[in-house]
Amino acid sequence: MTLEAGVMHCLAERSGSGKTSILRVAAGLVPPTTGSVSWAGDEITGLLDDLVTRRRRAHVGYLDQGGVLVSGLSALENVLLPAVPDRRTRQLADRARELLDRLGVGARAGHRPERLSGGERQRVALARALLRSPAVVMADEPAASLDRASADAVIRILRDLADDGTTVLVAAHDPVLIETADGVTRLD
Repeated sequence: MTLEAGVMHCLAERSGSGKTSILRVAAGLVPPTTGSVSWAGDEITGLLDDLVTRRRRAHVGYLDQGGVLVSGLSALENVLLPAVPDRRTRQLADRARELLDRLGVGARAGHRPERLSGGERQRVALARALLRSPAVVMADEPAASLDRASADAVIRILRDLADDGTTVLVAAHDPVLIETADGVTRLD
């Protein structure tokens, strides 16, 4: 599979079909058992984990299905986590707040994960994935735990990202999200 800039592509099918596995391989989180993975023409298969991690941090925003957040940190602090290694939290604090507002959880910025609903945690995790304005956004079931209005807002944001030149790869079974994508790979 080759994805171009500004394209929203969906890995679609039922749960258990391998969508998450493919997404994790594409994100460099798991090595492929066969084949290879390249980002912007650079092969990442076989590279040391820390080098893949640095490249992913610089170019890929990844949203896990569960909207996993670090307990003990506020929503805002969770969004700012990708800025910690580069010591850019102060520089990116306004962007983090803007993303939380855009995703409808700005009023919850000071709340810890245990005080957020599942949908709110998912949107905070999406804000974290978008913080560094990545060239590629990979999202695993980004609308799954959201009510329809929130899901539609997230889908609009992903569509806008693609329209603005970001490559978006999502794993989903949400028919609205699948319909919104430029391309679909159906897994059986």
